[in-house]
Amino acid sequence: MTADRPRVTADELASLLGRDLHAEVVAYTAARTGAAPADAERQVTECLRYLYLVSRHREELAGLFLPVEQDIDEIWHYLILQTREYRALCEDRLPGRYFVHHRGIPYEAYQEEPGREAAAEQALRWIPLYCQEFGPFDEGALAHWTIVRYLHEELGMPLEEISALRPTAAA
Repeated sequence: MTADRPRVTADELASLLGRDLHAEVVAYTAARTGAAPADAERQVTECLRYLYLVSRHREELAGLFLPVEQDIDEIWHYLILQTREYRALCEDRLPGRYFVHHRGIPYEAYQEEPGREAAAEQALRWIPLYCQEFGPFDEGALAHWTIVRYLHEELGMPLEEISALRPTAAA
């Protein structure tokens, strides 16, 4: 994070949708998943973080796969179906001001294509950007970001260490 630009808060992300649409998406998420309202709101926040990252860091993240869990992808699908609002979100409110297209690919299929080394290199490109924009990863983010959860739970990396990763240059 640079001193002249504050981190993007959950409230600022919610305001990108507007109060009514944000409440609608949280209610949809809670009803679809059975999640408590606070958990559904976190899911929506992580979806908006994803869209914000892809929009703001278009050049750095072009062509990368940022693996999020299915619940986040389902929220994105719901937003896309609100066509007018989704277009306004992408083209008027997100920092990159362009339409963020969706392409679904199962994580397992992605792992087979570039391999583990490429997946690790790509994670080292987007994880620092996430932390720069939104602050360090916390326990609440683990359920939504596949690679971060893997680093933490399977490789035993503390969240502080994951959040301190430095970016790698684009390949």
